[in-house]
Amino acid sequence: MIVVFAVAALLIVFVIAAVVIGREARRLGNVPPQPVFDFEEAVEWVCRHVSDDVAAELTPEDVRQIINWHLEYFRLKGVSSNGHGTQSEGPVVVGGAETVDFVLMKAHSAGSAYTPAQVHAVLDAQMTYLEAIGAIGPTHPPEVA
Repeated sequence: MIVVFAVAALLIVFVIAAVVIGREARRLGNVPPQPVFDFEEAVEWVCRHVSDDVAAELTPEDVRQIINWHLEYFRLKGVSSNGHGTQSEGPVVVGGAETVDFVLMKAHSAGSAYTPAQVHAVLDAQMTYLEAIGAIGPTHPPEVA
């Protein structure tokens, strides 16, 4: 009799586990994968996608430094939280002259003589990389409940 109850209990536990695992697998299957920013991959990608004249003037270490400053700018604007934490009110727009000016200011402070054209080319390529991995994209209107 005890054996029958033990087998019945194991069977019930197995069925409950199978239902829960199946439900979670279906739920996760419907969720798009989250983009993952790989810094070294980004540096390589940007080096391959800047124009030839910029690539001839900048080393991969230069690109790495410019991207680091750009990421610092993202952190200051509150957009590099990987989906965690709070974001400021409304969408955060990052790009344009303000971003290039920030990187050029950091470069000047560090004694690096990057030109606005070089910085702009690296930042454009980095933004294209972020779009390619799905980390940024067009804004969607808020959903109405």
